This record gives sequence, C-alpha cells and structure tokens, in this order.
Amino acid sequence: MDLCTPLSHEVLMLRAGDRVTLSGLVYTARDEAHIKMIEEGIPFDPHGAVIYHCGPVIQDGHIIAAGPTTSARMNSLSGFLIEKGVRALVGKGGMGRQVADQLKGRGVYLAFTGGCAALAASRMTLKGVYFEDLGMAEAVWAIELDRLPLVVGIDAAGNDLFEGVNRNAQSQFRKRFQAKKEMPA
Repeated sequence: MDLCTPLSHEVLMLRAGDRVTLSGLVYTARDEAHIKMIEEGIPFDPHGAVIYHCGPVIQDGHIIAAGPTTSARMNSLSGFLIEKGVRALVGKGGMGRQVADQLKGRGVYLAFTGGCAALAASRMTLKGVYFEDLGMAEAVWAIELDRLPLVVGIDAAGNDLFEGVNRNAQSQFRKRFQAKKEMPA
C-alpha cells in the first residue's frame, strides 16, 4: 500500500507485517525533541502526522544520511503525540507494549531497516527545521519523503511483529536448551 501524509483512517486497516511505502511530510524526533515538545508544545499540526525516530545528518541544506534510531528509547515519550493525533511512528527495533496499547484504534508503528541511512536519504528532501537549538541530531526536521519502503511493525489492533518474533525466538531457545539437557553425557 502507498501511504501519503497526512495519514487518515486508512492506516487502521494495516496489519503487522504489511509492506508499505510512505510519501509526504514527516518530522524527525528523538529523545530531546520529544521532551521539548512536551514542555513547549508541538511546532507542527500533529493530526495525521508521522514522527520519524531519526537524527539525520544535514549538510548544506541537504540530507546526507537519515537512518532510524532505536524507537524503544521513546517508549515513555510517545503517548502525548499519539493523543494529539499523530498517526504513525517510524523507527527501528520496535516499541514496547505501552506504545502498542496507545496505538490501538489510532495509528501504527512502521519499521525501517537499520543501516540503510543512505537509502533513506535518497528518498528525502529537507523542508525545514524546528528546535534547531537542540543540535543537528535532536532538532525536529521537516522532511518530504518519496516512497520510503517500510514494514508495519505494530498495527492499530495492537499486533506487534517484533513481539511475535521475540516469542518465537524464546520458544526455539527453550526447545534447544531442553533438548541439550536431555542428551546423554
């Protein structure tokens, strides 16, 4: 499915594991940006917005690299954005059960592969910046995307692709550990 910001109710139909592309305006935000938005307010219209957990490398007004940062760092900081109308969070590595519950009926978490910062940058155009005083990595950058490929990591029903993979890995580990314990010495 091809998504374009601002996102509408269409994202509520997506399921964990679905592949999508995302186009349109997104806003980067890491830890410090979230804290500043909590304290000073959101500097853009959050309704249907997308937050990209990223600290891009910007040079001469161009995006050089823009890979995702670990989203779980923002577990305790994301709820207010979802409550204000943000429809999607983008990052790597998944997020906690608290965020999955907050997204229910409201939005989705979209995963982008870590290590693909140059690929991401090739599909981005810089449009502006908020909170530039936080520095390059922590500022909120307004970025226009052109069909960035993503995977639905957490859907609006609370299904979590990362949680499922972890459960499967733990199950496999237990089976192998038990089999080793049962082997004759």
